[in-house]
Parts: sequence; C-alpha cells; structure tokens
Amino acid sequence: MRLSDDDYAALDHRLAAHDAFLKARYPGERAVRQPVHTVYIPADRVAGFRDWGRQALAALDEHPPLPFPAALEERVRAKLGAEPIEDLRVDFEDGYGVRDDEQEDAAVRDAAAVLLDGPRPPFVGIRIKSLEEPTRRRALRTLDLWLTHYPHPFVVTLPKVSGPDQVAAMTELCGRLECAYGAAEGTLRFEIQIELPAAVLGADGTATVARLITAAEGRCTGLHYGTYDYSAAAGVAAAYQAMDHPAADYAKAVMQAAAAGTGVRLCDGSTNVLPVGTGVAIHEAWALHHRLVRRSLERGYYQGWDLHPAQLPTRFAATYAFFADGVDAAVLRLRRYQERQAGGILDEPATARALAGYLLRGLDCGALEPAAVGFSRERLHELA
Repeated sequence: MRLSDDDYAALDHRLAAHDAFLKARYPGERAVRQPVHTVYIPADRVAGFRDWGRQALAALDEHPPLPFPAALEERVRAKLGAEPIEDLRVDFEDGYGVRDDEQEDAAVRDAAAVLLDGPRPPFVGIRIKSLEEPTRRRALRTLDLWLTHYPHPFVVTLPKVSGPDQVAAMTELCGRLECAYGAAEGTLRFEIQIELPAAVLGADGTATVARLITAAEGRCTGLHYGTYDYSAAAGVAAAYQAMDHPAADYAKAVMQAAAAGTGVRLCDGSTNVLPVGTGVAIHEAWALHHRLVRRSLERGYYQGWDLHPAQLPTRFAATYAFFADGVDAAVLRLRRYQERQAGGILDEPATARALAGYLLRGLDCGALEPAAVGFSRERLHELA
C-alpha cells in the first residue's frame, strides 16, 4: 500500500464540490407516482372534466369492435369508470386563447371553484401563458390569482420556453410567491414545455434543455414535448407533423439525455387526429393513437398528452398492454437478479432498478395486480 490517509483526504477535498453537484443535479428518480397522461382542458370548459369517463365509455359502446385485445376491455372499462383522468391541466394558454383581464380573472376563479367542488384527479395543475413579453404580465397575474383561490398542491406548466433566463426568472418568481403566500420553500414547482428548437439546441451550440433543468434549481418536475409547436417551428409541413417524425425523435432524445438521473420526468406530446366522426374514422384514429402511445412507452416516455375523451380508451389499453406483455419477464429477471441466479440475461444493478421501476409504474396506473408482481411495493422501491 503506497497511499496514506492524507492522500485519501486530499482526493475527497478535491472532489467535494463535484460530489455536491452530483447530489444536487442528479438525485435520481423520484419515488412518487407518475401519471400516464396529462389532459388539457381550456379553463372556461374545465367543468366538463367529470364527464370524460362517461364519454369515453360511450365511445367504446358505440363503435365496436375495439382496437385492443378483449382481455383488456374489462380493466380499461374499470379504469374509465373509476379514474379516467390521472392528471388534469387547466389551460389558460393556447386552448383558452387571448381574453381581456376581466374574463381571464373570472375564468381563474371559476375553474378553481370547479376543482374544489367535489372529486378531482390525483394530479392537478394549470398552464399559464408564456413568459415572452406580450403575455408575461397576464401569465403572472393568472398564477397569482390561482394561488389565492386554489389552496391545494398543483403544478404549473410553463409553455414556449426558449432559454434558461426564462426558467431562472420563473424559479425566482416561485420563491417570491411562496414568501407572499406563506408557503414552505420548494412548494411551487413547474413543468417546462419544449415547443421550440431553441429549447433543445441553443444559438451557442449547447444543449439548451440541460441548461433549463439547471436553471430551475430543483423546481422543475417535468419536460413536456409539444408536438405541433415544435414541428412547425422546425419547418415540418403540417401534413407530416407527428409524434413519430424524425425531428420529434431527435428533440425527445436530447430531452431524455438531459433529464436522465435528475428526477425530472418526461412527457410526450399529443396527436391531433381525434377519434370523432364516422366509425371508420374513429377506428383509424384509435389505431394511430394506440400505436403512438405504445411507441412512446417503448422509448421510455411513460406519459403523454390526451386532448379528447375518446382518446382515453386507447391510452389505457396501450399502457395496460405494455405492462401486461412484459410483467412475467420482468418479474423473472428481477427475481434472478435478487437471488444471484444465472440465466439467459445477465442484468446489471442499473437494469434491476429499471425492472423494479417498470413494475412500480404498472402497479401505480392499475395495469398490474400485486399478485402478478410478486414483490411488495416496499421491496420494489428499495430495488428501484
């Protein structure tokens, strides 16, 4: 042995700042449930969210055969009856449009009252207007009013972010609002919508999205991809704007790399091909939505946007099938890893964490029963 205790201490001292940076910047996956979707409803129509489950079930009844295996139908119907919306976003941005201050103020009060009056989804938030100059004051006014009228936890969606300065400003604003309303530090958190190429690749050649996460100082909970704003800004013709376009895949791959290990979650965008109209059109839209949801799940995007009640059946059908198809193999691999058994696949600790996280996600959304998993939630959290 040639190294002394002083050598060890010297290296610890040299790397102390980097150790602290890693702990702060890459805390790992958060041990709380992630919703499988976010439903955007314009603020002046938010009262209709409690009817989405009934409308989704009616669409299934009116347009058989269903675009997914019959074995899933009972579970999907149960989900639509009990918890059709996991994450609701009250939209004051594109879905709501531009109104005068009196109208938007009233919409804030009314939407908050709707959510306070009766059951609501397990996750709730608001999408304010962007912090670009023309809409900045209205965005701040809406957030301030919402805090006045809605005393429960919520997340803020920050749209059309183009650079870290906007995120840093939002971070500072959250701190000021917490002080003003007597809330604990860190209470206010926000999602960043990636709707502009500048939010992915900056003018200086850096990966802007990584700088956005850093600028949030731990307040950013998610990165939400905006399919159509991003595609249009990238110059993709309207007929080819889609979640699976190469431009979208590039943006989301950069987002995924930037968010890895940070606890910031990813949310894919939406398809604007809605299951409405004739039976043929509805089934084609269902088939497209089902394929896109499954594609996102396979690429590590466990959440996406839904824009219409009739998209809920295929959201849950694709999600449930994704977990049902892989549960047996995941359980077997995790059991072999835990028992140090040899098998056809040699899994590393990182893969074991991913396997445990996969099973937890399936349990959280109702796709899997505890008996099928064979591990307690506590043990899965330990492994994850």
